[in-house]
Amino acid sequence: MKRTLEYSRDVEALFGPLDENLRMLESNLGITVQLQTDAIELQGDPAGLDRMESILGDFRQLRREGMQFENGDLHDLLRVVASDRNITLLGLARSGQQRSFGKKPVQPKSLNQRLYLEAISRNDMVFGVGPAGTGKTYLAVAMAVSALLKKEINRIVLARPAVEAGERLGFLPGTIQEKVDPYLRPLYDALYDLLEAEKVERLLERNTIEIAPIAFMRGRTLNDAFIILDEAQNTTQEQMKMFLTRMGFLSKTVITGDITQIDLPSGRTSGLLQAIRILKGIPGIGIVNLDERDVVRHSLVQQIIRAYEEEKNPELRAAQQLPLLPTAETEEPQAAVPSPPAEDGMSTTSGLEN
Repeated sequence: MKRTLEYSRDVEALFGPLDENLRMLESNLGITVQLQTDAIELQGDPAGLDRMESILGDFRQLRREGMQFENGDLHDLLRVVASDRNITLLGLARSGQQRSFGKKPVQPKSLNQRLYLEAISRNDMVFGVGPAGTGKTYLAVAMAVSALLKKEINRIVLARPAVEAGERLGFLPGTIQEKVDPYLRPLYDALYDLLEAEKVERLLERNTIEIAPIAFMRGRTLNDAFIILDEAQNTTQEQMKMFLTRMGFLSKTVITGDITQIDLPSGRTSGLLQAIRILKGIPGIGIVNLDERDVVRHSLVQQIIRAYEEEKNPELRAAQQLPLLPTAETEEPQAAVPSPPAEDGMSTTSGLEN
């Protein structure tokens, strides 16, 4: 089925650099798009054509509203829209503006990220599990900042286990706070990206935002707070139980971790693994799994994560390998075929001609 739409220059930005957005939409929607001088010609099944027409209309509306897209944000939004027919580009883009995240809008860049944000909104406790670069920590901090700005909570508590991944804390210079600060740096980075530096400093001084190692949580009850435990795969079972029971009234807790990067000493079981196993199915607790498809860092990060997964899973690695072509050493010798008699004194050779 073919359909022709009016062409306008305001949709050029939708196509992306080297038409990468257009190619992605064609692949996901099962259509082909031909750009004419004054028209856009679509070909494919009716459902895909309707979806593409809706996306084009939404994009024109967003441009009329003055929305600008940067750093591949549009590509990520289109990928979410193309993967879930219940989502519209207009609704997804506006949802990032409806909630205040500080100095910039924050929008999910994959379907699982969208489910992650919805789970945080809907549940009092959420586990976000996935590899590096999937936005587990950043999105959790963004939701915490949003809740603080909307006065849904009174403070943010960010915790991280100070587990030594190859280095020893005792050899670092400075006080105990200076020793553990490098382990908490990703949390600071997210805060400074979402809020003005002066505001972050004021909130830290007032303890409205508190960043501390998990060991400092013992004996506390955290009411009216948004609590985040980052790098939870490096908590022991005792630490995880202690942390989970700090949650007080009117509080929300998010636990993030990457179960492929556990730095605990040999013989110690990760508290994150145990918690997911025994808490699964409890009402009010959400568990969201992210994977390499949700990585929003450099494209090589996805390939690196996939390569390590294949190395850990021999069957997956074997399935991805092409069969080797036979070589001269492995081929069985073939019986010699006698050459026909030469004519006019000319000789012939068997085999491939040069």
